[in-house]
Amino acid sequence: MITEFIITSGEQPKRLDVFLVNRERDISRSALQRLIELGRIRLNDQVVKPSQKVKPGDKITMDVPKPEPLSMKGEAIPLEVLFEDESLLVLNKPSGIVAHPAPGNWTGTLVNALLHHFQTSGGTISTIGGKERPGLVHRLDKETSGVMVIAKTDSAHRALSTQFKHHTITRVYEALIWGVPKKGRGQIDLAIGRDTKDRKKFSARTTSPKESVTEYVVDRRYGKLAAHVLLYPHTGRTHQLRVHLSSLGHPILGDHTYGGRWVCAINELEIPRVMLHARTLGFTHPTAGTMEQFTRPVPGDMETVMSALARQTVPGENRSKE
Repeated sequence: MITEFIITSGEQPKRLDVFLVNRERDISRSALQRLIELGRIRLNDQVVKPSQKVKPGDKITMDVPKPEPLSMKGEAIPLEVLFEDESLLVLNKPSGIVAHPAPGNWTGTLVNALLHHFQTSGGTISTIGGKERPGLVHRLDKETSGVMVIAKTDSAHRALSTQFKHHTITRVYEALIWGVPKKGRGQIDLAIGRDTKDRKKFSARTTSPKESVTEYVVDRRYGKLAAHVLLYPHTGRTHQLRVHLSSLGHPILGDHTYGGRWVCAINELEIPRVMLHARTLGFTHPTAGTMEQFTRPVPGDMETVMSALARQTVPGENRSKE
């Protein structure tokens, strides 16, 4: 599909790829650069480089091909199933696995694992999420571990989605954070949305802020180095917990995106990933009407970091303070 538009007055001169990445939210900068180099994106009917500067009055012509349909295949990836019936499945997602296929991760995802599981067990999976996100009522980031619920029928999917939308789901997360908050408990009320300067990040610097509220409780202090916190999100925005803790001045350990490289190591201790775990998930069963709740402890990599932090602090400094 070919589209054309003229750059409006008031736009500051900038690189073509930088201008487009802020306009075309669904296309990555690297993909835009490839399209420019292939001549599928032209400036004033000329083939140019991604670094070409654009200015008001310039005409941009885009011929972006439709993405090829995915042929989703099941893959024999182990799943830790906590519960399953005809309506839904609850699992403990390990860190390091992407929830659904996307550019750069077409295989090896949770969806691939689920398709294999249902193909071998004879079960069904909700189609509401489409070809790429079947059954996914909610998601966890690649590096986040913890409890997830998967819808097996469309009716269950709709019922669970309504609960997430109205924030009637019970959710508790655990995180290891940089430093120690002054208050032992508190509430972070900060509206966030897609960042205006970096489309891959979310922040309060946005043109479309959405209400976001997180309650936190300091569970354990590791001297002044770090803390173990329990998190109770009242809303479910993308990257909400990571952004909120960073705004507090205490980013999650291992979170290079929102904390920088210095939160990826403490002294000689290397932090292997974002130290965030979805510990508890509770919801009303869509058909039985019963309240169900599932809890899983932090995985081994977080336990290892917690033990190492404890060894680096003086005995007696690890008690939480209100």
